[in-house]
This record gives sequence, structure tokens and C-alpha cells, in this order.
Amino acid sequence: MTSFPHQFGRRAALCGIAGTLLGGAVADAQQRSREKLKEPVFRVAAKNENKAVPKHPLDQALEMAKNSLLGIQKNVDDHTCVLIKRERVGGKLGAHEYVFTKIRNHKESSSGKITQPLSVYMYFLKPTKVKGREVIYVEGKNRGRLTAHETSRFLPTVSLDPNSLLAMRGQLYPITDIGIENLVKKLIDRGNKERKSGNCDVTFNHDAKFNGRPCTVLEVKHPEKRQGLEFYVAQVFIDKELNVPIRYVAYDFPKNAKSAPPILEEYNYTQLKLNVGLKDIDFDTKNKDYNF
Repeated sequence: MTSFPHQFGRRAALCGIAGTLLGGAVADAQQRSREKLKEPVFRVAAKNENKAVPKHPLDQALEMAKNSLLGIQKNVDDHTCVLIKRERVGGKLGAHEYVFTKIRNHKESSSGKITQPLSVYMYFLKPTKVKGREVIYVEGKNRGRLTAHETSRFLPTVSLDPNSLLAMRGQLYPITDIGIENLVKKLIDRGNKERKSGNCDVTFNHDAKFNGRPCTVLEVKHPEKRQGLEFYVAQVFIDKELNVPIRYVAYDFPKNAKSAPPILEEYNYTQLKLNVGLKDIDFDTKNKDYNF
């Protein structure tokens, strides 16, 4: 069993580790990804009646994503990480949240029977207002509800529908969407929609790094703002060794030519460890290392 509270000192160790990451690593990775673009930009015109485009520039990215998804589904049973996320909800960009996370991937047999339910444990490290919050969700258990408690031991533990207003407060996505496998699925779905927009530049940088790890960065940019577009620029950092995305960030269109594009959402999977051997007790409120 991976036991975060005893192994890392519950309130201190990971905060200290995670707290140093975004000060330099995220900013450096973002800057390098824009400065060191090596491959030419591929563009798809909105309308081109004279020339047929034989292949969409996103096809290579979609192929990478599909291969990554197949690898995850075949070879990855679980993972732990410090998830550093930031989301714009209701027009307001929230603070970075640092969350120690344990995830067991959803697995099915050839007949479609669930052999391993999606299981999630989250322990919030920062900021102070959420430090100590714990959340557990196991697919098919507890009537499909998550179990959570806030920072104080004196506050009651609650059971919530993952899509309820209370569970979604301050969140863009429900807990059922968490994890690198679900991130890849979301990227594939978004990429398929982008292929139909006919209005994007696609660039690859094979020499980027994030948090010291060699990465390939895929950047998709919409040069023109049009109705229905979900972002201005999106970047995906794919870990070369693990072949999984470890950072995703999307930006909205800038208000004017001189302003920086505002962040819409950002997810950083730091200290990622695959196949650590998580057990049922890691997703049980009766775990003696938890405060439920």
C-alpha cells in the first residue's frame, strides 16, 4: 500500500516539494516551448477551394495520443502524483491547488465486465484554505458518490454526487474525469473536434523539458478568433520516457494585441509514479492513515 501520510509526514513533506515546482519549472517549460519550436508550423485554412489538404496537421498529434492511450490501457494499472492544477471557473482564475493523488485506472474484461473500478484518493496540500481536505471516489461504490471532508476533523464527512453543485464548486470537471488516462481521452475528443474547425496552427517541439523531464510539446493555436473555439493556444507536454502527458495548459484569446493570453486551465502531473501497486485500502475511508 502506498501510505502518503506516514511516508511523507502528512502535512509538510510534499508541500515543500510541490511548492517549489511552479515557481520555476512550469514557467521555464512554457517559455522554452515557445522559444525552441523546431518544426515548421502546419496550417489548415478555413476554406481552400483551389487546393485539397490531403492530411490534417492534427493527425500526427491524434496518432500520438491514441498510441499513448493504448499504452496506458494495456500497461498502466495505477499511478500516484502531486497534481498541480489551476482552473478558470465562472470567469475567475483560481489559485494553484496542490493535491497528492492516488488513482487506479478503470479496467474491463473482453466481455465488458469491470475488473478494476476507477478509484481516486485526493489529499489537498495547498493553499491553506483547502489544506487537509480528503476525497475518495470508487466507481460503483457508495451509490456512485464521492466521500469527502474538509480541513478540520470537527467538520462532518459528506457523501456527494460527483456532478452535484456542492461537489463541483470551484471545479471545471468532476472527480470522475481525473487521471492521465482520462486526460488523454479528453485530448483525443478535443482533437477530433479541432479537425473540423479548419482554423489552427500545429507545432511540435521535441526538445522541451518539464520539471527536468524530456518532453515533446504539441502546441495548437487558433490564429483567428471564431465562435465555438474553446481556446486560443493549448499545449500538451508528453513525457518521452513514460509516453504519457504530464502537463496540459490552455489559454484564452487575449483582449488586445498587447495583452498576454489569459489561462483557462492548467494541469501538471508532477512526481508521477506508475504501477505502484495500490490496494483497496488506499481507497477506503477506514484507512488508519486518513482522517475520515
